[in-house]
Amino acid sequence: MSTVEKYLPSRREQAFLDKVVNGKYDRQIIIGLAKFARGDVPEDMRDFYSREELDQILQLKGTPRDLEARMPIKITRHYYEQALSSQPMQTLVKGSLRETYHLDGAEDPGKQMTYSPREGLIHKYELGLLYVASTCSAHCRFCYREELIGRKQITREDGTVAPKGLAQLGEIVEYIRGHNTLVADNGGRHPETGREKLREILMSGGDPMVLGNKNLAAWLAGLAEAGVENVRIGTKELAFHPQRFDQTFFAMLDSFHEAYPEVSVRMMVHFNHPDEFLRKSPNGYIQNSDGRLEWIAETRAAVTELARRDWITIHNQAPIIRDINDDAESLRIMQREMLRVGIENHYFFCGRDIIGHKAFNVPIERAWQVLNESQKGLSGVEAHARLSITHYKGKTEVAAVTSEPVPGIPGGDEGVVIFKLLRSTADAEDRCKVTIVGRNPDAIWFSGYDDRVIFDEAGLYSMYGIKPAFLGPARLA
Repeated sequence: MSTVEKYLPSRREQAFLDKVVNGKYDRQIIIGLAKFARGDVPEDMRDFYSREELDQILQLKGTPRDLEARMPIKITRHYYEQALSSQPMQTLVKGSLRETYHLDGAEDPGKQMTYSPREGLIHKYELGLLYVASTCSAHCRFCYREELIGRKQITREDGTVAPKGLAQLGEIVEYIRGHNTLVADNGGRHPETGREKLREILMSGGDPMVLGNKNLAAWLAGLAEAGVENVRIGTKELAFHPQRFDQTFFAMLDSFHEAYPEVSVRMMVHFNHPDEFLRKSPNGYIQNSDGRLEWIAETRAAVTELARRDWITIHNQAPIIRDINDDAESLRIMQREMLRVGIENHYFFCGRDIIGHKAFNVPIERAWQVLNESQKGLSGVEAHARLSITHYKGKTEVAAVTSEPVPGIPGGDEGVVIFKLLRSTADAEDRCKVTIVGRNPDAIWFSGYDDRVIFDEAGLYSMYGIKPAFLGPARLA
């Protein structure tokens, strides 16, 4: 009998779970390029890929450049219909030969397995991240979890090789209770890691919203019983299939709040481009009679229902990806519209070092410039989002990029980039420390600055044995 089968809900838990009803959803998902090649898709979808595109990609099948071995192709009917009038949305879900040109990248981005005390749990920061689903309703080609979605073999800390697995409720509840007991017995800090109580969990994957209401409810209740105070649900379902946010889902949330009023829910949504939620005509976005931009009805209804519950907050975060949203005007519209309907702007990300990342990543300095240009004309609260890039040491803000040389700083003759460590592992000892590097407009990852480190208080480079290249008025040979 598995651990999850041994998990027994409390009376309060079971009373809540007994009220939950699963909804029925017809996402009309198309999986795999072969269906497009055979014409085994609805007639109106048969021109989504050209014959030339299909032939070129299918020629790579079974080779080291097999596109679908890197990331399976998957799309919903709703997303397809919006993508017909949106090149950025097509780029987001359509497989492309360019993905296969440079297949270098990390096996385990962020070295998450270093911080995985239980299968499917990442406890790298003050919160825990759970893999509760291994797929989404559709697949972003730039997916940061391509190793999970594609079931890639990962080398673990003990040297074994296996795909990442999903979290099991019983094991996770046991871990949280054990961790928090040690923290309480040690005066508020874990005796080994220095972490405080584990009070916040991010349910992720994949996308938790592909799970049924009963499965979601079991996780919510189990985490609440374990003492978790805030549960995040990371999802792109508002873009892929907003109809998932139906009355059975909201009834489940309301029953959960009734049973566990002390626990808050944070919906971490993922919109990449305004085309994913705004209605369009051939002349651009459609305006209402009051001059406001008109949202897609199903998406707006879902956001309205979420926002009217004061114990739920909504936050959007998205990477800046080449040919999808690497332009200031799209990001400006998105940030303004998010806050207008009650969605906080959380993070924008630079690309991760996933397999094939060179096909998607925008140069770090350009991403910073695009985001800062987009925030001109936004109010202070609309412009809350920061630009983050995930280093193995922790989430790191691209805090500044100078446009002119920095006098008196060796290596700053072409300007500098300042990284600030926003979140540091374990007890966050290095939080807010900075690293300064000389500019490199072509850099798409930290490695692009290996030879121009000026100051490394945060240790982003010293952990790899890289020392500052500029130690005085002259650069060392």
